[in-house]
Amino acid sequence: MENQTIFTELFLSGLSDLPALQLPLFFFVLPIYLLTLIWNLLVIFLIVTDSHLHVPMYFFLGNLAGLDLCSSSVSVPRMLFDLYTNSRKITMTACMTQVFFFFFFVASECFLLAVMSYDRYTAICQPLRYIQIMSWKVCVRLVFGILCLSFPYSLFHTLYALKLTFCGSDIVDSFFCELPQLFQISCSDTFVNQMLVFLYGGFITSASLILTFLPYISIFKAVLKMKIKGKRSKVFSTCTSHLTVVFMFYGSGSINYFKPNSNHHYTGDKWVAVCYTVILPLLNPLIYSLRNRDFKTAF
Repeated sequence: MENQTIFTELFLSGLSDLPALQLPLFFFVLPIYLLTLIWNLLVIFLIVTDSHLHVPMYFFLGNLAGLDLCSSSVSVPRMLFDLYTNSRKITMTACMTQVFFFFFFVASECFLLAVMSYDRYTAICQPLRYIQIMSWKVCVRLVFGILCLSFPYSLFHTLYALKLTFCGSDIVDSFFCELPQLFQISCSDTFVNQMLVFLYGGFITSASLILTFLPYISIFKAVLKMKIKGKRSKVFSTCTSHLTVVFMFYGSGSINYFKPNSNHHYTGDKWVAVCYTVILPLLNPLIYSLRNRDFKTAF
């Protein structure tokens, strides 16, 4: 049997192999990341300091801003460092750390979007019992439960990824460590790992989507019964903001993780990854704040 070298370090291919594009890409991504930090921190600051925003809906929105800020910080600072220094080497420890936190924050956002949907259902369909049902104790417990559910999910994928060995190629065809790209260069049998992504990840995604969209059946029925147009448009504005975030989040992530054939990787997939790691964390707070009267008043 031919001797094979087991790699303990990997190299990230980055967004582009062309040296002339490294600095332009750096100056393209850097302001987006800085705006992401500033805008999400501003949303959190306003929710904490403005008493008019001390309601469950904005409590969950503040947590969404925190998750967007953290999920973006898992990959973007490393990408900026590689673009600026052209040093793309990453240790296995750093790589698996990225895998763990990426799955942790993504799973947390899936569950949080479902909880936000239930919050909207309670506020619209049961307004008289809203404060009683969505008390602060319940809200805190829901967020704590989200983190408790996301941790084993992320740990599960990371532990199975640690079993992979890399001896054929040491170049990860992405700007951060993603499981589909790690599977491509592993010399281990990745069938079980891929099935876990499809089955376990698919179950979490499907369950979250069902829990997200199911309350909207009752919400839309309640909205259509409203006779005051101003109230109806305000409710629709809040719901469409939430649904826009849901569609963008699930749509972009599913392209890379639930493709029929995960053995082939294309340059376009990198830009899809840019969408859910760089662009969406900036767009989410903008979508909510620019369409919300309470936020405009707070600003």
